[in-house]
Amino acid sequence: MADVRTRPSTPETLTIMGGGLVGSLLSLYLARHGHAVEVFERRPDIRGTDPVEARSINLALSDRGWRALEGVGIAEAVREVAIAMHGRVMHDVQGNLTMQPYGQAGQSIYSVSRAGLNRRMLDLVEQEPAIKLFFNQQCRRVDLKKQELDMLDTATQQSRLVPYQRLFGVDGAYSAVRGAMQRTDRFNYSQQYLDYGYKELTIAAAPGGEWPIEKHALHIWPRGQYMMIALPNLDGSFNCTLFFPYEGPASFAALQTPAQVREFFTAVFPDAVPLMPELETEFFENPTSSLVTVRCFPWAHQDEVLLLGDAAHAIVPFYGQGMNAGFEDCTVLNELLTRHGHDWTAIFQEFEDSRKPNADAMADLAVYNFEEMRDRVADPRFLLQKKIESQISAQYPHKWLPLYSQVTFSSLPYAEAWANGQAQESIMQRLMPHIQTEADYQRPEVQQLVADEMARRPG
Repeated sequence: MADVRTRPSTPETLTIMGGGLVGSLLSLYLARHGHAVEVFERRPDIRGTDPVEARSINLALSDRGWRALEGVGIAEAVREVAIAMHGRVMHDVQGNLTMQPYGQAGQSIYSVSRAGLNRRMLDLVEQEPAIKLFFNQQCRRVDLKKQELDMLDTATQQSRLVPYQRLFGVDGAYSAVRGAMQRTDRFNYSQQYLDYGYKELTIAAAPGGEWPIEKHALHIWPRGQYMMIALPNLDGSFNCTLFFPYEGPASFAALQTPAQVREFFTAVFPDAVPLMPELETEFFENPTSSLVTVRCFPWAHQDEVLLLGDAAHAIVPFYGQGMNAGFEDCTVLNELLTRHGHDWTAIFQEFEDSRKPNADAMADLAVYNFEEMRDRVADPRFLLQKKIESQISAQYPHKWLPLYSQVTFSSLPYAEAWANGQAQESIMQRLMPHIQTEADYQRPEVQQLVADEMARRPG
């Protein structure tokens, strides 16, 4: 691996607001360019927290994320806490299973615990002498004119003013840094919530720490207007997430008693219920969390402040790309630092100009994939279409790569992947009326239609 370390002509201390996954990775990249880095994190050090208390939705690490981790040489350390998932396993109401592989042979996404990954990355950050970590640091105000932070230590209740030279806002969907930028002239901002929330539940490990269902898969219980998914953990359990309407006949509002929860889950997720001994307790004790998409622009304030990750482009989790997109921000910024050195104006402007269209495309893709996962993956016609797309890809590998593979198993810009995916969906809408079975793909008239379509595609 090439060493990305460069030495600035004038060393300066860079400030990162947010010590989560993207903030930790960003600090490593900035340190490797010769900068001293200070990281302020609102929460306590997660490494001193009971793992049960620090639980959160599992994440899917894919190629863009691995590339970013490899850039600072920590991919192998992270791989130790990741589990490969080779495909989706769909569970129907009768408990029948259907496997849909991801990508091509040998391609997988990886299940990681957010808390476990954050712990591992903080350990790696602490080994870097150029980085200082400060926990329990609540940012109450960012003064953009004075380049000053009003910080409260929530453990000691002591407040102080902290000056900054260059500030990177990586403090999540409800970013304090972005909040200050929102009060500047001509700053565009929107947030949009789904009518769905999510709740974390657990499939317990089998005796001996074994996995009670297929370990190397992302499990989906698609039910039309809602769904549950499960990702494997290292201890044999699965982290389940119920994506469910807030209101309506089948909704969080409708399930008010343990008996109602048990009755509902037994009816719609019958094969999962025997594996969830804490179902009722978790349903009422674990929070119901919202799902928000955040869009804003600009991401930079002069050459002094830059937003990255969820602070710039929070998305709903249905493509498994929120963390990967944030990690890719770090990859892109690293390339710009290597190319532009200390020209922060050029770095910030090129970063936001290149990443904004891709962040918007990924936000659209995430909502699109929600509709696909909760409903279409259970539709026989959709599954047939996916099989036909695989045959087209095998026959015309330079002309056709499935949208999921473009997003998950490549570094193609998200905006290009989304445009390609929409063009391919139009082609499939023209082809599928001529196809009733997988064997129909080989009919001469279908082969001719495919050949005609491929002749019009670039590649």
